[in-house]
Amino acid sequence: MDTTATEPVRTADAGAPGTIEMRLTSIRYAADDINLYEMRRPDNAVLPAAGPGAHIDVHLPNGIMRQYSLVTADGDSRAYVIGIKRDRASRGGSIFIHDRLRVGQTLTVGGPRNNFPLLETVEHTVLVAGGIGITPIWAMAQRLLKLGRSFELHYACRERREAAFLEQLAAMPQVHLHVDAESGGRPLEIPAIVAAAPQGAHYYCCGPLPMLNAYEAATASLDAAQVHAEYFMPRAAVACEGGYVVELQRTGQTFAIPEGKTILQVLREGGVAAPYSCEEGICGACQVKVVAGTPDHRDSVLSDREKQAGDTMLICCSGSKSERLVIDF
Repeated sequence: MDTTATEPVRTADAGAPGTIEMRLTSIRYAADDINLYEMRRPDNAVLPAAGPGAHIDVHLPNGIMRQYSLVTADGDSRAYVIGIKRDRASRGGSIFIHDRLRVGQTLTVGGPRNNFPLLETVEHTVLVAGGIGITPIWAMAQRLLKLGRSFELHYACRERREAAFLEQLAAMPQVHLHVDAESGGRPLEIPAIVAAAPQGAHYYCCGPLPMLNAYEAATASLDAAQVHAEYFMPRAAVACEGGYVVELQRTGQTFAIPEGKTILQVLREGGVAAPYSCEEGICGACQVKVVAGTPDHRDSVLSDREKQAGDTMLICCSGSKSERLVIDF
């Protein structure tokens, strides 16, 4: 996950519960405009475990926070490594990191969380990545390689110089690199990849929105349990229609949600310490159980099956289709 594409301005809560103070211990070049940032605790203690697909919250010194996928999942248990692309349209995240962060600086880090977990026991896995979306996919490839599992990785980029981890990937026969500039400008043929994969394969995709849209179309006929994707841009507009009441089951408190505000905003304004992070429905930090009512799902985290079940929701972006919504809070 890399939220630099939309860059929502968000005030960081440095020192908040569940965060870790970490030191930036190295910055390494990965590709044009992409660096790898390694962080460790100042005492070099073991960090919370994180599987492939996990991400962390990085609280920046300029007062904002971003989520970034970990690029390693089975390596050094005392270090987190993230890959960050310098986005020219940055509003304070990636440009600040590339231009201002230096080795030795201390950062507050939250997480890890994993909304994009890898199933390690399936017969065959198809990994698809585009651009900086390679970060969680590369972690998955490393894990599958270590386990000796059957997989293939299709990695698309506009130009070869923009491909991260190119040297390592080139040495792996499971990897297929697609360079738009070397293919007449044609994008990766995802339908052909799906058609050629064995029955029962599981698919994982992370990349820009056009790639994810093509991926969803190509896998639409498959069992939803086989298809996995991670978005770093919101798929739908935040629900701000209002006109309903939210009840907190544990305390009995009720809050009227007016037009123009989200459930999360109203709860926090009312003194409720509701957890949150991205405020766009792409990180999962604000997920809660639904006790009664019908959520209006607007997130990019829950599966279609979870949304249809209606027993959980993300309160930073989703609303209610019913007049009253009771959540387990």
